[in-house]
Amino acid sequence: MSRGSLIELASKYFRQNGYTIEKDAVLEGISGLPRKFDMVIRKGKEQHSVWIKDWKRTVGVNIVINMDKASEDVGFPKPVMISDKFSGHAKAYANRRGITLLSKRQILRMLG
Repeated sequence: MSRGSLIELASKYFRQNGYTIEKDAVLEGISGLPRKFDMVIRKGKEQHSVWIKDWKRTVGVNIVINMDKASEDVGFPKPVMISDKFSGHAKAYANRRGITLLSKRQILRMLG
């Protein structure tokens, strides 16, 4: 599956759940560094940064930590990462930090 199609799948999922989507968002963090996100989703006062990794390999904890730091820097709690597979360490870290990890399979199941 190409990167574009996973982004489209995620867009469809978030729209169905009432979110507005800003794609390829670049936000300046408190650190002064520009932080790039595949999406920023908003619903009411709720907003989340989203990274999408359409890789043939498993997403490791280091990638989840990087996303967490970038999201924290721009003031977005509870970021979302979408990929095919996540390592056990990535899942454990995300669970501790309140990060949502969504797999392509979960999204397809929820879209019906």
